[in-house]
Amino acid sequence: MSKKETPATPADLPEVNFSDYGEVRFLHLGTEWVQGSMLRDAPYDIELEYVQRMMAGLLFLEAGGVARKHAMQLGLGSAALTKFCYKKLRMRATAIEINPQVVSACRLWFKLPRDDARLRVIVADAADEIRKPEHQGTVDLLHVDLYDHEAAAPVLDDADFYSHCRDLLTEDGVMTVNLFGRDSSFEQSLTKIAEAFGPESVWAFRPTREGNTVVLAQHEPTRPERAALLQQAGLIESRWDLPAKKWLRFFAPVA
Repeated sequence: MSKKETPATPADLPEVNFSDYGEVRFLHLGTEWVQGSMLRDAPYDIELEYVQRMMAGLLFLEAGGVARKHAMQLGLGSAALTKFCYKKLRMRATAIEINPQVVSACRLWFKLPRDDARLRVIVADAADEIRKPEHQGTVDLLHVDLYDHEAAAPVLDDADFYSHCRDLLTEDGVMTVNLFGRDSSFEQSLTKIAEAFGPESVWAFRPTREGNTVVLAQHEPTRPERAALLQQAGLIESRWDLPAKKWLRFFAPVA
């Protein structure tokens, strides 16, 4: 998560804890709301459906070159996306998380590896960190999942923020955003993303049963034929065991 206001102090940040239910471990930030999950017997797989959909940027990247790419997560959660990109895709992965307790929890309870040449976790406010020159134009897969501890609405959700997100991307880069939020407005968020990226660059899934709506935006718009998307989805399924063909039943351009 992240916030725009004055820098957070430890007293401002929610308590981090977890719960186990069957084979699944859940991350909580001081409330009953689930902020992430992990299959305890398969810690590098992605358990939640909407988080799997956050990987839809793979539909627009050449599968054979993914391991040479760079993924960035804004908001660590239970580190599901960071771990998947690092362990399964063999990508360079950078995560930005404001709460150091979340980072510690992910390493203690959710199997997040220590930083190395391909993995970097930055404790910082994403709103500030993404403006640094070192990050500009370096990211191929950008995942944005920034929620308050009540899971009520995104904490960063304006056209200026999304414009800075676009600046992070390579020419072929793709952003995915989770727009779930009990107080959020999907249409307003979609308008802000379209303002920053251009409406022809934006794709969206239909909501999951839980109400998560994942939106995808390309740095430069392309409109692959459905046959090409199906072929790419087949590669994604065979290489990384993600339900990519199913995605295409719920995924389309918005303009």
